[in-house]
Order: sequence, then C-alpha cells, then structure tokens
Amino acid sequence: MRLLHTMIRVGNLPRSIAFYTQVLGMKHLRTTERPDQKYDLAFVGYGSNPEHAEIELTYNYGVESYEQGSAFGHLAIGVADVAATCAALRDKAAALGGAVTREPGPVKGGSTVIAFVTDPDGYKIELIERRD
Repeated sequence: MRLLHTMIRVGNLPRSIAFYTQVLGMKHLRTTERPDQKYDLAFVGYGSNPEHAEIELTYNYGVESYEQGSAFGHLAIGVADVAATCAALRDKAAALGGAVTREPGPVKGGSTVIAFVTDPDGYKIELIERRD
C-alpha cells in the first residue's frame, strides 16, 4: 500500500492552483472537469503518481468557502531552509491570499525548525527543515 493523494476542498480553483504552484513550487499535474456532476478537480504535486503523492484540489460549483472543522491538522512539506523558504514565499503567498502564520523556529519541546503557511482557503501547511 502507498499514499496516492490527499483531497482538500477549495473555493476558487484557479487561485488554489496558483498558490500551490507559484508559492509552494508544485506542478499542476492535471485537471478534470465534471460539469454534469458540478465539480472540477486539479491535481498538484512535486511529481506524479505512482512515484509521488499528490494533492487533489476539489472545487464544488457554487461553494466559495468551507469550515475547516477541528479534525484536519495540516499538510507537511520538507524544505532545506525554513527561514529562507518563508522569506522567498511571503510576498507571493500574500498576493494570492495566503500567509506565513508561524514564523520559523524550533518546534515546542524540540529542535526541529518549522514554520506554518496558510493557503487561501485556510489550510495549514507545515514547512519542516530537512537539510539532507
């Protein structure tokens, strides 16, 4: 078994594709339009299945926002330098409706350097420093 993708619902598909590609450097892998079923999907990632897991962005026609709820936590992305990554993406994220919401620093009770970015729909993305 292996993880193939994670689906998140978004209120504006082009804006979300722009955020994940222009801010987080992912590739727009493919889009599926389902007008009869009233939804569209876009898959983004750093590579495609089966070698890499993807994120499925789902836009349901006419729904502009979702409540985040209390069950979902965050997505996590490994980066070589959290501080440099936040500096490089801060303005791009803000221009597309996202933000750095936790500045770079060690995780509470540990030494791993992390930061959090929030996408335009309010989903949290943890940046974890992985220098290897």
